[in-house]
Amino acid sequence: MRYYLSIAVASFFAGQALAGDKDWLSPVYNEIFQNELPIPPTKESKYSYYNSTTNRYIDYYEIDIKPFEHQVYKGLKPAQLVGYDGISPGPTFRMEKGREAIVRFVNHGENDVSVHLHGSYSRAPFDGWAEDVTSKNQYKDYYYPNRQAARTLWYHDHAVHQTAENAYYGMAGFYILHDPEEDKLNLPAGDYDLPLALAAKQYNSDGTLFSPAEEEDSLYGDVIHVNGQPWPYRRVEPRKYRLRFLDTSISRAFKLTFEDSKSKRIPFNVIASDAGLLTKPVQSDNLEISMAERWEVVIDFSQCKGQNVTLKNARDVQADEDYNSTDKVMQFVVGDTVSSSQGNGNLLGSLRTVPLPLTKNGVDRNFRFERRGGEWTVNGVTFADVNNRILAKPPRGAIEVWELENRSGGWSHPVHIHLIDFQIISRTGKRPVLSYEKEALKDVVLLGTSETVRVIARYAPWDGVYMFHCHNLIHEDHDMMAAFNVTSLADFGYPETTKFIDPMEERWRSKDEGDRSAFTDQAIKDRCHEFYMLDAYDKVDDVEAALESYYANGPPKTTIATSTVKASTAFSSVTTKTATSKITTSAEVDDKKTTTAKITAKTTTKR
Repeated sequence: MRYYLSIAVASFFAGQALAGDKDWLSPVYNEIFQNELPIPPTKESKYSYYNSTTNRYIDYYEIDIKPFEHQVYKGLKPAQLVGYDGISPGPTFRMEKGREAIVRFVNHGENDVSVHLHGSYSRAPFDGWAEDVTSKNQYKDYYYPNRQAARTLWYHDHAVHQTAENAYYGMAGFYILHDPEEDKLNLPAGDYDLPLALAAKQYNSDGTLFSPAEEEDSLYGDVIHVNGQPWPYRRVEPRKYRLRFLDTSISRAFKLTFEDSKSKRIPFNVIASDAGLLTKPVQSDNLEISMAERWEVVIDFSQCKGQNVTLKNARDVQADEDYNSTDKVMQFVVGDTVSSSQGNGNLLGSLRTVPLPLTKNGVDRNFRFERRGGEWTVNGVTFADVNNRILAKPPRGAIEVWELENRSGGWSHPVHIHLIDFQIISRTGKRPVLSYEKEALKDVVLLGTSETVRVIARYAPWDGVYMFHCHNLIHEDHDMMAAFNVTSLADFGYPETTKFIDPMEERWRSKDEGDRSAFTDQAIKDRCHEFYMLDAYDKVDDVEAALESYYANGPPKTTIATSTVKASTAFSSVTTKTATSKITTSAEVDDKKTTTAKITAKTTTKR
């Protein structure tokens, strides 16, 4: 009955806009809370390599990037999408800590692609460098460590100047790293642990997906999706659930609340962030999440037995545009009975010891994210400026404080730094450091309008060239992205058989699919053995300990020979030239208030 009550009011929701909100850009959606929440399937490995001497596993997977259709509006055309294994979100990887993985991505779409495992300290050639693209009918093997603390990662496209389009059309998925140590906390698991990928999109009048290809500022979207379904519902039991939130939107941030049938907010506990568990649960009645961030909460639905609980989104979040129904996200239909007590007890007061970086005074580097002369820049530099885009060279293992400034009025910038986890130590502007941010390590931080944030991190465990950028993907594609080079320590003394410093090293580039001889069982076994012999990730704990000792005690007295190291030294398309921080344009900082809005009623479909 409660579900049908939800249907009865769906058309009312669809037709009501608050004063000051814009109406629909897309066709009116009349099925709010009428369709069930889909849960992405779990990806299974095709082969597992095992070495009994070292007790090491490498699991091999294949993902087929291919077009598919999704019927969003009844009676209109289906949306033409491209996704991992032809679904969106893509299949969920559920990985065990300590079991490395090779994921072969085969591109059967039209656009070039590059895949970034967001939240992983992957070696540079497997991190998804924007120019390391895989074209149609090519494949690339990505080699992942799976050795960090348990966390919710995600994999998504990162192709230069096409990331927004590729991700928007479907290239995103969950990658959940599990550690048996976490089981001791007795958190909700199985059917009570739900991955929730948020997105905001816009549709043309014929039901096809509006393309972001011509957008230059933002595409906020007026249709809210969860796991690919607009405004779904989920039946839940009156008990505790673990919800893993991920914002896959290309431009929209959220401020989430849970409301009961009387519009009363329901408190919950934030338990994990981008980099895994917090130090302790933090109670809140709202959750701010921007593009690419992950936050995990435990909510108890027992107080709402027999009710519908609505997940709402606040109006006026940062500089985002509000539309008719962007204040609603999904609905939970709470039943009357509990079928399992697993993970339904009280949360522990302490979750884990978070490895926060050592404290440090001062600021090592300052980066200004701003729009100048119609360009999205970092310190006045764009990613297209090949000779100047490496803006920092932190020594391997060094602890640095970076100050991130949002200089442009009217836009927010979620900043993602690849490779590392950082701690947010200060925020000036309209907001302080949020209560749950204080207990977390992160890899994305939202720079709200006119905000300045300081973060601290150890630039480890690897050396090499990595990216940092705004994760509003429209901004990223229009070059609000730069790079940093974690430089090698000449006197580090730790033996490594192979270097992985160049993200464009030819050895690891994409290959033509051809006759598929590389896909035979024997070829796959040989490929796994080849990666095993690299020792790319096996001794990461020892590497981190050696780096900490290096900075605490100085270089080792006896340097271990490293003459066997093999590496490409040519950075032909990455460049090793140190960038100047000088602004390269003379225009004043652009402000949203003086910029003409790009959203129009035009129909654009590029698929």
